[in-house]
Amino acid sequence: MSESCFFISDLHLDESRPYVTEALSRFLDQRRDAQALYILGDLFEFWIGDDDDARIATDVAHILKDYQQSGPDVFIMHGNRDFLLGERFMARVGAQLLPDPSVVDIQGQRLLLMHGDSLCTRDTDYQAFRTLARDPDWQASMLSQSLEARRELAQHLRKTSRDAGSRKAADIMDVTERDVVTAMKEARSETLIHGHTHRPARHEDVAGTRWVLGDWDQTGWYIELTDGKIDLVEFDIKQ
Repeated sequence: MSESCFFISDLHLDESRPYVTEALSRFLDQRRDAQALYILGDLFEFWIGDDDDARIATDVAHILKDYQQSGPDVFIMHGNRDFLLGERFMARVGAQLLPDPSVVDIQGQRLLLMHGDSLCTRDTDYQAFRTLARDPDWQASMLSQSLEARRELAQHLRKTSRDAGSRKAADIMDVTERDVVTAMKEARSETLIHGHTHRPARHEDVAGTRWVLGDWDQTGWYIELTDGKIDLVEFDIKQ
């Protein structure tokens, strides 16, 4: 019997959208015979630290732990919203923290996995924030604050991000083709899978094939790899 690997990203789980969390639970229930699940960033709308006691954090941890205990390996990559996910959460759910970028060999395929935000190099303001947000000293300072203060800061950062995005040209927030080619060549991979841009598609270029995952809202998106074949699938998540 063939085993499949599944790739998802950009669920942006949040207490204001419980139907997306419910959709994740249904999605995983139907794929307990999978080999592995790869979550390529932005599982949460925001993450203020592994000590978060919010209901959404507890619910998602339970869903993922239950899934992992049923057999599949679970890998989670940081996104631009949940970059504070740490080893404590990984241990809690039985997952492995996946570096961005990562190269994995699955079913005879050498895959380059990324969240995708590092490829959007024309968005210089965002890249400056990305560098800051991944600085260990900045993160330590953030995590030293109270949960309430961190929630307020997360809400502020989210609003700032939305406001800034509404003023930017669409192509600035997409990947830079030159950097895609460079990343794939350096990884010696002809297949790249990423999320972040919310522009699900399959692209063919000089470096190979680039698969882009979509975000979960009215519909969800996943990539399935079975017997060496890759498929990008959209599905309805509202019931």
